[in-house]
Amino acid sequence: MRQRSVKNQDDILNNSSKYVKEPNIKKGTWKSKQYKEMHIEIGIGKGTFITTLAHQNPDILYVGIELSKAVLALAIKKTRRFEEEKNIKLNNLLIFDKDATTLDEIFNKEEVDKIYLNFSDPWHKNKHAKRRLTSPEFLKVYKNILKEKGKIEFKTDNRKLFEYSLLTLNESKVLMEYISLDLHKEDIPNIMTEYEEKFSKFGPIYKLIFSFRE
Repeated sequence: MRQRSVKNQDDILNNSSKYVKEPNIKKGTWKSKQYKEMHIEIGIGKGTFITTLAHQNPDILYVGIELSKAVLALAIKKTRRFEEEKNIKLNNLLIFDKDATTLDEIFNKEEVDKIYLNFSDPWHKNKHAKRRLTSPEFLKVYKNILKEKGKIEFKTDNRKLFEYSLLTLNESKVLMEYISLDLHKEDIPNIMTEYEEKFSKFGPIYKLIFSFRE
């Protein structure tokens, strides 16, 4: 379901230092020397996941990508409340609204250290398979912008999308570093998204971590 517009969403975005209105012009210059790495999340929802990471890792630059301006506005409002509650300023967090197919126009080759794909739209119909964020089309974009040995972390509660992803990744000859069929039953660190907190009680959460072979 498409998110309805948020009241004053353009003002919320334009008045936030975290919103990058023209991300293309930052290509190749995203990360200043104060940050050791740059991680991006494609599809940030209301921003809980990436905001938490930014708070925990001030030496890493986090960039959130979301196609919907309405969702971005909600994420900015939530991040603002997070900063006020903790009396902090997350200067290592930026966000913008663009389609993920254009990422190689926004980031230089090997400019990104890690990519997060959390609970992406499964695009159930086969005719829409190329829109899935683990499709071969998107994998080519990720491979171009990721540094050598850069990792992609993928989470979903959709079994069919998980199985589809395993098949496409196998065909793309990636290096699979971690596979979980029920993440919440494993004793490993895990930051939950808003969606994950709400829907994980209805079934298992699947997770993959992979990188591209040299």
